[in-house]
Parts: sequence; C-alpha cells; structure tokens
Amino acid sequence: MRQWLKNVARLSRKEIFSLFSDATLMILIVFAFTLAVVSVAKGIKAEVSNASVAIVDGDQSALSRHLRDAIQPPYFKPPVDVDRRAIDAELDRGRYIFAIEIPPDFEANVLAGRSPSLQVLVDATAMTQAGLGAAYLQEILTGETLAFLRARNLQAQLPAVAVMRVQFNPNTESYWFTSTMQIVVNITVLSIILVGAAVIREREHGTIEHLLVMPVRASEIAAAKIIANGSVIFLVSLLSLWLVVNLWLRVPLQGSLALFALSTALYLFSVTALGMWLATLAPAMPQFGLLAVPTYAVAYLLSGAATPVQSMPAAMQPVVQFLPTTQFVTLTQAILFRGAGIDIVWPQLLGVTAAGGLFLALALARFRAMLAQQG
Repeated sequence: MRQWLKNVARLSRKEIFSLFSDATLMILIVFAFTLAVVSVAKGIKAEVSNASVAIVDGDQSALSRHLRDAIQPPYFKPPVDVDRRAIDAELDRGRYIFAIEIPPDFEANVLAGRSPSLQVLVDATAMTQAGLGAAYLQEILTGETLAFLRARNLQAQLPAVAVMRVQFNPNTESYWFTSTMQIVVNITVLSIILVGAAVIREREHGTIEHLLVMPVRASEIAAAKIIANGSVIFLVSLLSLWLVVNLWLRVPLQGSLALFALSTALYLFSVTALGMWLATLAPAMPQFGLLAVPTYAVAYLLSGAATPVQSMPAAMQPVVQFLPTTQFVTLTQAILFRGAGIDIVWPQLLGVTAAGGLFLALALARFRAMLAQQG
C-alpha cells in the first residue's frame, strides 16, 4: 500500500507539471473561474431589468400620472408616450416590451367604484422579461391605485391581500444564484475535459508506452490523473467561490464552507472518473469531444441548475436523481443558500460517492483494457 501511494504521488506530480506547462489549459481554467463567472452573473438576469414601456394616456388625470411615475428603473425604463394607433407597429418592431393603455375617464370611474380596466400589451418574445414584467406591472398598478384611493379616504374593496415573504434571497437578485451555479458548471466541464485530455494526450504523444515499461499499475496511473487534475480544480473552485463570488460580487454564503469543500471533493472524484471513462471510450480527441459535450449538456440540463427538478416531467424526476450533477447542485444550493448541515445533505453526499465509485470501476476496467492493447 505504501508503494502504491508513493507511485501515485510521483505520477500526480508529473500530471501537475504537465498541466501547468499547457498554457492554453491554464488560461482556460483562470478565465472560467474568474471573468466567466462575473460575466454570467452580471450579464444573465432572471429578473426584470430596464424593460422598455410605452404608454397611451387617454385620461391625463392625477391617477394616470401616479401610475406613470410609479414605473421606474431599475426594473423598467421611464414610460414613453406613443400614439394609440402606433402601438402594434412599435411592438412588432421590438422597440417596447410593454404597452400600457389608460382609457379616458379612468380616474373618474375608479372614484365612482365602477371597476374600470386598463390594458397592458406584452411582447412575449422577450420571455423572461414578459412573464415577470407583467406580474411586476400588475402589482405596481394595483398598489398605486389603492394608494390613490386611500389618500382620498376611499376604502378599496378587495377579497384578500397577498403578503409575500422571500427567504434566503430577499431582494431576489439572480446573480446570487447564477454566479454560484456557474462555478458548478465550470467544475463539471473542466473536470471532464482535463482528465480526458490527460489520458488522450498520453496516447497521442506516445508517452503511454513509457508508463507501460515502468513498474506501475493501471490503478496508480488512473488515480494520479484523477487526483492531480481534481486537486487543481478543487483549489481553483474554492478560491473562485471566496474571492470572486463572495468578495467581488458580494454574494453572501450562508452555510459551512468546509462542508461544501467536502462535497466538492466527492463530486470531483465522481466527475473526473467519468471523464476518464469517456476518454477510454474515444480513440482520439475529436471523438472524446463528441462524447463529452452531449454528456455534459444532458447532465447540466437535468441537474436542476437551469430548471428545478420539480418542474421536470414526473417520470423524469426519479431518473435524474441518479446523476451526480443533480446531487451536487442540490448539495450546493442547500449548503450555500440555505445553510444546511450534514444531517440534511448526507443522502446527496452518499449518492455522489456511489456514482463516483461506479464511474471509477468502469474507468479502471476500460483503462486496463486500453493499456493491454497498447502493450
């Protein structure tokens, strides 16, 4: 056992030197865990932001001015007056996402209790902005109308009033979520790529024959590639979470970083073993890319990072629980967003470990067969 550990340590050192000497991969790693995280966090927004609004004010009353003034940045741009006959054309051109039409005598009908309606037209091709923005506008317009009535000592008749309490992210800032999930994405992609590239690079450069004449076993070679590349990703991902997400983007981290580090180490064991297995199935780098890309894409789309598992078809939900990516996303969200402890996330830790064991067994079997063919 001691000799096995010594051989793994020597081979791991060789793998780390090989990785550090590859300038392209090093630039990719640094970019993925710094600028890529920031650009995704700041560039992709799930909430409404600076949505364009057109308004047709047919009332020109104090209430209509209150409604106009309530539509403000950063959610919406200041409303722009347009002619009623030009609304359809402006929406077709994509100049505005929302168009509000306030009918004549709107204030008078509200004060008289006649329950008048105003019209909000939405360009639903801007899907995220349209869906959330329509709800935002409804809340803004309803709230301003009620405030207008209360200011005049008129009681608004509503059957119920909804009170919302948002936990863990009270301002619903999407970059809190996207920045952390981007680290999960980068861990998955780079772990598969680095380990797979290390295996195929040995084969394409002919250095695999050098390993075959050395007194080392297939398990030692495989373990060295997994440990070396996984350690680099482990260190860089934790630094990115602390320096980029927490300090730069000012995203609060609620839970135990030590527990998250343990979860990341177990997940890296699983996904690097998967990358090695895929590399043993592919004869060259182009074929490895054709295997790795759809594998990652399916794992990401079914992980819950893009779409909650609860929103997937009922038949799909138990299936995706077997994916280590799904378990790691659940772990990350529970630990970093909700401050969960090991008493809550231990089933996910067990699932990630079991998947890693399965992938490692498959990778070792294929790796031994590959070395036997080379020899």
